[in-house]
Amino acid sequence: MSAFSLFAAGSGLPPLFTLLALMLVSVVLVSLLLLRLRQSLLVGYFLCGILIANSGILDWLGGDETHDAVSRMSDFGVMLLMFTLGLEFSLGELRFLRKLSFGGGGLQMGLCGAAAGIGAVALAGLGWQAGVVLAVSLAMSSTAVSLKTFQDLGQSGSPGARFALAVAIFQDLFIIVFLLFLPLLLPSSGEAQPLLVQIGGLLWRGLAFGILAFLSARYLFPWVLGAVSRTRNRELFTLTVVGSCVGLAFVGGLLNLGLALGAFVAGLAVSESIYKHRILAEVLPMRDLFLTLFFVSVGLMVDLSVAVSHWHSILGLTLLLMVVKTGLITAIARWLQLANKQALMAGLALSSAGEFSLLLLQTSSMSQLWSLDFQQILLSSIALSMGLLPAVMRAGEPLSNLLLKVGWGKHRPQLPNDGGLLDRMHSLEEHAIICGYGPVGRRVHAELANAGVPTLIIEMNADTVHQLLHEGQPALFADACHHETWELARVEEAALVAFTFPAAHTSAEALNLVKHLNPEVPVLARARFISDKEHLLRLGANEVIHDEAEVAGAAVEAVLTLRG
Repeated sequence: MSAFSLFAAGSGLPPLFTLLALMLVSVVLVSLLLLRLRQSLLVGYFLCGILIANSGILDWLGGDETHDAVSRMSDFGVMLLMFTLGLEFSLGELRFLRKLSFGGGGLQMGLCGAAAGIGAVALAGLGWQAGVVLAVSLAMSSTAVSLKTFQDLGQSGSPGARFALAVAIFQDLFIIVFLLFLPLLLPSSGEAQPLLVQIGGLLWRGLAFGILAFLSARYLFPWVLGAVSRTRNRELFTLTVVGSCVGLAFVGGLLNLGLALGAFVAGLAVSESIYKHRILAEVLPMRDLFLTLFFVSVGLMVDLSVAVSHWHSILGLTLLLMVVKTGLITAIARWLQLANKQALMAGLALSSAGEFSLLLLQTSSMSQLWSLDFQQILLSSIALSMGLLPAVMRAGEPLSNLLLKVGWGKHRPQLPNDGGLLDRMHSLEEHAIICGYGPVGRRVHAELANAGVPTLIIEMNADTVHQLLHEGQPALFADACHHETWELARVEEAALVAFTFPAAHTSAEALNLVKHLNPEVPVLARARFISDKEHLLRLGANEVIHDEAEVAGAAVEAVLTLRG
């Protein structure tokens, strides 16, 4: 037994806890380095897993048993990922992006998948089941990295980013259906049933689960979330959200439909409700933590010695993947009337493999569809393509400008525009964000609306938000103390922020977030006491209304009036 393991055992620390401590510390250090290099943090998590797996620590701490424990914890991260995908899924965006989504996304998955599948069967000599799984894995893209890079480049509203979003919506739909049918493709260790019997059983379980999900979305979830939101108890709301996700995922697992599908349907069940943004703010931090464990656990599967011995295959597969996908997707985008510059940026943005590629490989790893060495090549190539994506997209900007100079890209993109409430939310600029819709908030909103200033309301009363949305007024049911709330409210583009409630501690916490995201935005706040007013001014508020002073002034005026 090594000195490290003797120390861990002598201190009474469980091996899993020791491994988690090493994982999280290494993730923080590697992430700081990658942030300075402007690289994807997801790749950093993957690299941490590789370093830990090849340092001998796993053998000290129990080997495969400890690794399996981390993988089980990471399953919860995948479940939360699927829940947030369902939550962020918008039928409105799908309706108005249907041409780009079904046309562009369908062609992208079909052509890229066909190229990958034919290459897998013809060049690698794999069976048709392995070819199908590999085709879907390599056709998927890392939209989380690409859309974040679009945002860093200041192109989040560009036609290329819009096309990438449309393709991402189709990919999300496709992977959900594929995960549902994946068990039919993987070899079974038990007695094989006829294919028609398996499909019939799958459809019946799917129908039963769909009915349960519809009833939950229509009656159960709105009633429960409405009752919980009226308590104004943040801990209870978070617990209810996680319980809803885990509950439907558990039912999906019992029906052999998979935890991932159950979690996605749970998110979809509340995606069109007014609680959507508040739930996102509560779930995203937990999802990011457990997804970190997922990427680290995938990195733990990489044998660095095998990867180094096949470095030429890894580089070749990565280069082939990104070049072929860039070419195919650029051609598809041009066919859909995007200008050359935007089509090229969309092709580069979707050229890598993605998070679901790793998930599919992890899910299929025990089915022996291919050799262990080939598994190492695939894992390494997928991670490398995701790591290169930000740099490739930044290089695409000068390349596309060069194409413009030689006469390409003169056609204007023809993208659908819904003009509805959802699009107004995403396109708000120079707007006023009003926190709280009590008597003061209503008066401020009315005056700004009369002056022609667009407004966005942040309110914690579900009934009020429901009424505002019914009237066509952009509003968020969200907590002003959450970082995600201000990103959703587009505070970086706002012209004014007004805290119309007198709770100074809440305003102070929210004010810190506002000034971090947009240091220049003017802020109006309220305070009951003079000490609170001074504190808010120190934090950066431009104007603070002191309730006691205003009441005192009104009282003096009233007294003088009464005395004549």
